Amino acid sequence: MRIQLNKYIDHTLLKANATVADIKKLCLEAKEHDFYAVCVNSYYVALANSELMHTDIKVASVVGFPLGAIVNSVKVFEARKCIEQGANEIDMVINISLLKSGYYKIVEDEIKAVKKTIGDNLLKVIFENCYLTDEEKKIACKLSIHAGADFIKTSTGFGTGGATLEDVKLMKNEVGDTIQIKASGGIRDLETAKQYIDLGVSRIGTSSGVTIVTSK
Repeated sequence: MRIQLNKYIDHTLLKANATVADIKKLCLEAKEHDFYAVCVNSYYVALANSELMHTDIKVASVVGFPLGAIVNSVKVFEARKCIEQGANEIDMVINISLLKSGYYKIVEDEIKAVKKTIGDNLLKVIFENCYLTDEEKKIACKLSIHAGADFIKTSTGFGTGGATLEDVKLMKNEVGDTIQIKASGGIRDLETAKQYIDLGVSRIGTSSGVTIVTSK
């Protein structure tokens, strides 16, 4: 069965120097190629929502991005504002420091709080795997499932490394089909995207979506 590659793509633009025109271009490309979603910083949710009105393309926004080290209540507030302004999905960075410090309940409670705030909208939990040991990745998987998240996600794209096939294999082995997986960070070509899909990811976060879907 031929996959609809475009429907795996969260067409992403999170750079600090992205302009209003760049966000509009991102949305136009998403419409031209019928991507699943665009992913933007929270300030641009309302603009993206307006640009994508009357389409089925979702708006995803990042929360606590890219470090994850902000106060829990601020993450909750940011997530709520994103939903109010038209976001359908939230990609939240966990508190990486607290996970590595062993404060697992606080990490889980934070995920729960954001999920409760956004209700039926999708929550993707970003691990930033480049900073975690394999055991910490497994723990993050368990915490995300217990907290009711909809997705786990490999990376922000702003750390020292992005998605790897080995990490996705580890995550898939840990969670099975209980939660979906998004691979993000450094996925720039068709062959690599297909490898991740073959491993079982449901979504690919990339700024190279156009290149991927137009490659032969």
